[in-house]
Amino acid sequence: MTAPSQRLDKWLWCARFFRTRTLAAEICERGRVRVAGQIVHKAHYAVRAGDVLTFPQGGQIRVVRVAGFAESRGPATAAAALYEDLAPRDAS
Repeated sequence: MTAPSQRLDKWLWCARFFRTRTLAAEICERGRVRVAGQIVHKAHYAVRAGDVLTFPQGGQIRVVRVAGFAESRGPATAAAALYEDLAPRDAS
């Protein structure tokens, strides 16, 4: 039995990191996303629970761990349950 997985571009879109799935696919194809430290150039790369993703969003670099999957894009509260933010917290 294989572990559940989802296309990288779809996961980034469902988790609400990018406004459209097209933008998510473009960032993947440009090699701007790393999975477990390895550059990924394919939007169809299969991410699994526990994978650590690193990618630019706006003016910052996001580091998140995949925690779950969604069939479709939902509200922000549901999207937040799909990942664990690993970015360092501000000490201030």
